[in-house]
Amino acid sequence: MPTTPFVAPGQSGVAVRDRLKHLTAEDGRVLRLVGGHLGSLASWDLKARCGDGPGHSAEAWAARKRRLTPLSSSRWAGAVTKATHDQWALSRRCQATYLHSLEAGIRTIQHRLSLPAGEKGSKGVPGGYRSVREWHAKSRRLAVLEARYAVVVGDWQAGRVRVVRGGKRLANARHHLADAQLAEARWRERWEAERWFLAADGESGKRYGNETIRVSPDGEISIKLPAPLAGLANARHGRYVLSARVTFAHRGPEWADRVEANRAVAYRIHYDVGRGRWYLTACWQYAPAPAVPLGTALAHGVIGVDTNADHLAAWRLDRHGNPVGSPRRYFYDLTGRADHRDAQVRHALTRLLNWARTCRVQAIAIEDLDFTAEKTREKHGRKKKFRQVISGLPTGRLRARLTSMADATGIAVIAVDPAYTSKWGAQYWQRPTTSTTRKTSRHDAASIAIGRRAQGHPIRRRTAPPPHDRSGRVGHRTVQAGPGILGREGTRPRVHGPRTRCAGPGHGAYAGDQRVQHRSGHAAEPEIWQQDSLPLSL
Repeated sequence: MPTTPFVAPGQSGVAVRDRLKHLTAEDGRVLRLVGGHLGSLASWDLKARCGDGPGHSAEAWAARKRRLTPLSSSRWAGAVTKATHDQWALSRRCQATYLHSLEAGIRTIQHRLSLPAGEKGSKGVPGGYRSVREWHAKSRRLAVLEARYAVVVGDWQAGRVRVVRGGKRLANARHHLADAQLAEARWRERWEAERWFLAADGESGKRYGNETIRVSPDGEISIKLPAPLAGLANARHGRYVLSARVTFAHRGPEWADRVEANRAVAYRIHYDVGRGRWYLTACWQYAPAPAVPLGTALAHGVIGVDTNADHLAAWRLDRHGNPVGSPRRYFYDLTGRADHRDAQVRHALTRLLNWARTCRVQAIAIEDLDFTAEKTREKHGRKKKFRQVISGLPTGRLRARLTSMADATGIAVIAVDPAYTSKWGAQYWQRPTTSTTRKTSRHDAASIAIGRRAQGHPIRRRTAPPPHDRSGRVGHRTVQAGPGILGREGTRPRVHGPRTRCAGPGHGAYAGDQRVQHRSGHAAEPEIWQQDSLPLSL
């Protein structure tokens, strides 16, 4: 179902991070003890929450918090139970997504197995498998999926979720240390660091916005120690003050304003085993800015952006939907570590936003892509490379990052329907925009289609007047149609009959003055010498 272009909502929260420098050995030891103690409480609480299943209630939540309070504090217990509840809810949503994926795969295989081998499919409906051998292999695949589906349905009905604190991938790496290129001591260090818990939710009205992990405006960090570790305190009221100071380079003034006003700020302390460094992350929420009306955002044109596996293809369009200037391409490399991939995406988006500000364009159009259900082997079959391509597209991460970065620069992000943008863009815009000095790619043409769809224009270009008659008597025929007309972006139907039809005399805007057409030899054009034809009798 086609969707209408809409302005993506802005961000409602922000997170900044800074390194904890100049920590002493005692500071590191205290952080490890506190993180390990609270991590064990979080593991116990997660087990209890998973045991309750869908029958969990507010009374059970309060009972779990009361059990943790003597072993930590009231605020630490609240942070642990809230994190546990969020983790269980996330696992439940992932379980539902996996269940729907299995259902879709089973339906597809059952449909294709019901058809004879080699039978071709129709538009939107797959056909039979190519050979009897493939048919037999897919029948075995169907049995595997049905067995998995039965297990997942049983877990869903019983309310069981499977969660690993520290990560399933890291847990499995313990049995394959050689393949993971990890020593047992190194793996143990990473495993313990991932299972530590050093996070505290913010509280409005409390001093500096947080009573558990408190950061003053000058960067001093103090932690409320759990009850069993209160003997390690080096300050009043059972608090431990770290020797490090934080100065947030990004959004530092905004953070300082919130802290001085005692507004809620949540903190998380984590340890990077690979670098051997401690970090502090601060995050807070605020009311998102009201969305800019679509017409206002498109008043100065738009930049259409086509998302690809290794680059962004962008082209600027004026308010009439015509491409202006030359296309731009912003490349990125999504291989390697997660922080490297995130840095590559941020760098590409920064250059895109800088170009938009240079052009004084207030809107960027991007496809509303979601490949969560479109990259299964049951849907695309042998197209392994295509599945790898769509799996590598940074759809959700790129749109979330672009929305947050564009919100800070005052540029609106418009999400459009991605249907047929690449196909129709290449069909109608790739060849006309290619010249001797510029070769337009398929992705560049798709960016034009995305921008025109955001503006409400059809992707197809305007057609020329009838070639048999350019006098204006027939009228200037185009394919422009209003946004509400169905099928306006479809293929133009072929008109049957001869192409020599013309209107009667006296019709058209220029019927009274034919000189405006500047046709050589016209009787109305003065001072044109014409040679008389010789008589046939000579």
